[in-house]
Amino acid sequence: MRQRPRRGPAAMQVIASGIRLLFGGLILSAVSFVAAATPPAQRTASNTSTPTEPNTVAGLVARLRTQAAASQSSPAVRADYDALRATQSLSAAQLPYADYAYLRLLFEATRDGGYWNLHWAITDREPNSDAIWAQWRARRSATPTGITATAECDELSALYAFLARRGGVRNVGLFWPTANHTVAVWRIPTTPGETRIVVPTTQIFLSQYDSFGTRGFDPWKQATIYEYGRRDIVDDARLPQALIGFFLAQNDKYARASGLSLQRMRQLRDGVLDGSLSADQAMRQAQAQRERIAPGAADDRSAYAHFIRDLQAAAKTP
Repeated sequence: MRQRPRRGPAAMQVIASGIRLLFGGLILSAVSFVAAATPPAQRTASNTSTPTEPNTVAGLVARLRTQAAASQSSPAVRADYDALRATQSLSAAQLPYADYAYLRLLFEATRDGGYWNLHWAITDREPNSDAIWAQWRARRSATPTGITATAECDELSALYAFLARRGGVRNVGLFWPTANHTVAVWRIPTTPGETRIVVPTTQIFLSQYDSFGTRGFDPWKQATIYEYGRRDIVDDARLPQALIGFFLAQNDKYARASGLSLQRMRQLRDGVLDGSLSADQAMRQAQAQRERIAPGAADDRSAYAHFIRDLQAAAKTP
C-alpha cells in the first residue's frame, strides 16, 4: 500500500518512527508469547479449521467425510475393506480404513447409475467435472428415479478424483485403459513401489460383476498415474439445498450396504435412468433380490427397503 507523503519537521518524523517501532516490538513479543504458550495441536486446529457453509462444495465434502466415517461401523463395509486388503496384499496401515470408506462412498454415489443418479452418455467434453457441477448448480430438485447430471466416462472419473482430493485422500488420478475410455485409479504407496486400485466409474468394457478394485483393467498399462489436481469448482461455490439434501439422504440410505447389493441395485437404477426398465419392473426385481438376502444382513436389507419404496413411489407417479 502506498503511504501518504509526510508533513512537518524531520525531527517529528524520526520520533514517530521510533514510537511505531516500539509498539511494533511490543506487539510481536505478545504474539510470540501467546503462540509459545499454545499447545501445537491447538495452534494447528485454529490455523487450519475454518467454518464451512452447509450449501457449499466445501460443506458437502465435510458432510461426506462424516457420513463415510459413520459407515465404517457397518459389517458389510468392513467385510468389503478386508476383502480388498487381502486381494491387494495390503496392511491396514497401507490402506487406511477411513480413506477406504470415503472413497467407497464416493464410488457408489458418483459412478454411472450410482445412487446420486449420474448417467453416462457421450458428450465429447474435456476430462474434467466442470459440466457436472454446472448441471448440479442449475438443478432445483432431484428424485430417486431422475437423472441429476449426464456425463461421459472421463468426466465421471474426474469428478471422483476431484472429490477424493477435496476430502483429503491423495493419489487418485485418471487412467486410460483404452484410447477411448477413462476410469479412476487410487495409488497406494508401498515398498518398494506402489499398489494401484482401479475404480471403475462406469461398467464400459467390464462385466456386471466388476466393481471397486476390479482386475478387469491392468492399471500398469499406463506408465504413470498422475494425481488429479485440477480445481474444477471453488470450495465456496453454492449448490441448491434440495440437491445437497438428496445426496446426503441417498448416502444415509445406501452407504452401509455391501458392494454386491449396491452393484445389483446400480444395475436396476441404471436401467430406470436409461429407460430400459420401468420403475415397476425394477421394483419387482429388487423385491426378488431382497428376499434372497440373509435376515442377518440388516444393512443390505435396509438399503433394499429404501430402494423398493422409492421405486414404488415412482411407479405410482403418472
